Amino acid sequence: MRLTGPLRAVVVLLLVGLSWLLGNTFFGGENNSIRSFFGGASEQPTSVEARPRQYKCGLSAPCPPKHLAFRVVSGAANVIGPKICLEDKMLISSVKDNVGRGLNIALANGVTGELLETKTFDMWAGDVSDLLKFLRPLHEGTLVFVASFDDPATKLNDEARKLFEELGSTAVKELAFRDSWVFVGAKGIENKSPFEQRMKNSKTSNKYEGWPESLEMDGCVPLRPPLET
Repeated sequence: MRLTGPLRAVVVLLLVGLSWLLGNTFFGGENNSIRSFFGGASEQPTSVEARPRQYKCGLSAPCPPKHLAFRVVSGAANVIGPKICLEDKMLISSVKDNVGRGLNIALANGVTGELLETKTFDMWAGDVSDLLKFLRPLHEGTLVFVASFDDPATKLNDEARKLFEELGSTAVKELAFRDSWVFVGAKGIENKSPFEQRMKNSKTSNKYEGWPESLEMDGCVPLRPPLET
C-alpha cells in the first residue's frame, strides 16, 4: 500500500528526528551540536594554565611599599659561584665575574636601596684583617648581603664573628669550614635578623662530596626612614 503525501511527510520527519536524537546522544550529549561534530572541534576555546607570575629577583609575590626584594644564593661546592640580587639587579654573580672563594658581600644604602659596594674575602688563604677593615666603618643603617662560596670560615676570628653578630647574625658563632651560609643584616639592627640560613658541612649529609648543598633565600627587607635633619 502506498503512503499518502501527508503521511509520508510525517514518517520522514519522525525518522529525521529520531536520527538526530540518537546521533546527539551518542556523540556527546545535549551540549554538543551537529555543527561541532562535523567541524571536528568544539567552538569553546581550550583553557591554558597560565604560568605563575614572577616579581623582582624571581619572588613569587611583590614586596610591600618601602621594602626591597632580594635573593641570595650561596655557592655550590667550589664550582658554581654565589648570586646576590637586589631589586631585580644582579649585584654579585659568576656572569658579572665578581665572585670569589670565601665571603661575597654586597652593601646597600638602607634608606634608598642604592648599591654601595661589592667585595669578596678569601677565608681560606686570605687575610682576615681585610674583612675587619671593611666591616668596622659601616654607617648606621647600611644593608649587608652575604653569600658563602667554598669555605667561609677558616680565617674568621672572634672580632669578625662579633661584627657579624652586631649586624644581626646568630649563625656566625658556629660557622665552620665549608659550611654554606646566606645572610642579610644591617648596621645598627636592634633585633636578630630574620634573613639567615646555614647548612653544616657534614660527611653524612653533604650533597656534594666535601660540601653541603647550596642555600637559596629570598624575601623583602624594609627600608629605613630618612634621618631627620
